[in-house]
Amino acid sequence: MSLIDKIALVTGSTSGIGLGIARALAADGAAIMLNGFAAPTDIEREKAAIMSDFGVKVGYTGADLSTGAGVRQMVEETEAAFGQVDILVNNAGIQYVADIVDFPDEKWDAIIAINLSAAFHGIKAASPGMKARGWGRIINTASAHGLVASAQKVAYVAAKHGILGVTKVAAIELANTGVTVNAICPGWVLTPLVEKQLHDRAARNGTSFEQEKTALVSEKQPMTQFTTPEQIGALAVFLCSEAAKTITGAPISIDGGWTAQ
Repeated sequence: MSLIDKIALVTGSTSGIGLGIARALAADGAAIMLNGFAAPTDIEREKAAIMSDFGVKVGYTGADLSTGAGVRQMVEETEAAFGQVDILVNNAGIQYVADIVDFPDEKWDAIIAINLSAAFHGIKAASPGMKARGWGRIINTASAHGLVASAQKVAYVAAKHGILGVTKVAAIELANTGVTVNAICPGWVLTPLVEKQLHDRAARNGTSFEQEKTALVSEKQPMTQFTTPEQIGALAVFLCSEAAKTITGAPISIDGGWTAQ
């Protein structure tokens, strides 16, 4: 367990990819600060499960990531509870789908704020402490959409392309400080939200869940398998390891060949 005594702050970690990353870091010994939206009972259940399964300390902050002040509050709450932030995972994200001409201005602003600006504010707040201690890991959840585009996702694609830019700049600025900055770029991931969409599609189309899984993933990926949150979590743990100490500024695809086409 190489991350014992490390503190990890993972945004958007009450379910899905973020929870998978948080659990993987906890399994390697890191204390965890969760962040995200969920019913209080669900948050307490996930906190208790991580503490029980891995024997690490777990906190939760409901800070609003749509503003710089909210992101700074989140980092300050983590430092107050645990003493420092060693690992920052900027994972929180929202989505909206529409053609550009129909895309609501407020949806653009919200997606850019949560999916892109929050990462900037988080890095700005957390990296000075990492730099002073001579060790840190910043992991940004990008997407295959950070490398390629799809129609009707203008704000999401713009934000994820922007995340790769933020990743590269931060990596260059922190290159000789012991702090690395990388971006994980998933393709289709089998999260609870996607599972619900697949069940809904199957009911609507009179098909099976497995048929809809294959049909959906095949729209983009040569490999007709979903990535799991656990696999993304394992990649995050690797990026925090000594083996990855010279990997920085990298967009790392875990997408079933989506961006190889």
